[in-house]
Amino acid sequence: MNYDGLIIGICTFLIIGVFHPIVIKAEYYIGVKCWWAFLLAGIAGVVGSLLVQGTLWSTLIGVFAFSCFWSILELFEQRKRVEKGWFPKREK
Repeated sequence: MNYDGLIIGICTFLIIGVFHPIVIKAEYYIGVKCWWAFLLAGIAGVVGSLLVQGTLWSTLIGVFAFSCFWSILELFEQRKRVEKGWFPKREK
């Protein structure tokens, strides 16, 4: 039996699930000015995905990379959700 697809699916679900609270906390404590950290992590992930041999690890690193890129968009969307009052705003 080949478990690669199942492992990739489970890990993708977990990676996306982990990024959700990371984006919320990053926007709350740092704001949208940390978008470049997600960009750098995403670029590093793309490079790592290209350099790693083996489909399983290359795919998981690629999922991580594009989750970082998606988080940039979500960071700015989170700011809008905070402005709408859907999430708490940090008092400075």
